[in-house]
Amino acid sequence: MKKTTDRLTFLTALFVLTFTFQSCEQKQKKETKEVEKEVIVKSEKPEYFLLRPEVEKAYGYSHAVKIGNNIKISGAVSMDDAGNPTAIGDIEQQMKNCYADLEKILNHFDCTFDDVVKEDIFTTDMAQMLEKSAYRAEIYKNGFPTGSWLEVKGLALPEFMVEIELEVHKSE
Repeated sequence: MKKTTDRLTFLTALFVLTFTFQSCEQKQKKETKEVEKEVIVKSEKPEYFLLRPEVEKAYGYSHAVKIGNNIKISGAVSMDDAGNPTAIGDIEQQMKNCYADLEKILNHFDCTFDDVVKEDIFTTDMAQMLEKSAYRAEIYKNGFPTGSWLEVKGLALPEFMVEIELEVHKSE
């Protein structure tokens, strides 16, 4: 009889300890999720950046949006500050102008081309783009990002031959 009572006491104590441990663990998980949720909500507020505010407002876009550690950069084209096409007919110079603008945007967010994870290039002349693409090795010195190259019928203005957009991940 005493053995049975001892076993019942032991099993009851074991059950109470297990239940208490699980309750504490569940409470801790809930508190952790609430803290994580607060951090995520705070870091997901978008930060908008306009490289050429008047031009971008006229066309209805932001050149870049940062959410958390990720930055999406709209396609850069070869234009001056008034929105006029530059380097007309010269795809290589248009590429260089695009990368110069993209670098200004990256610098605004304390990033470099090393932080770029995706680059999409749109061109109206893929043959010329392929011919001049070696220039990209001067931009991406530590490896190329993922991305796509697409030949399109046209871009925003007929003088534009290339448009480059980026996705960036800024490490903490």
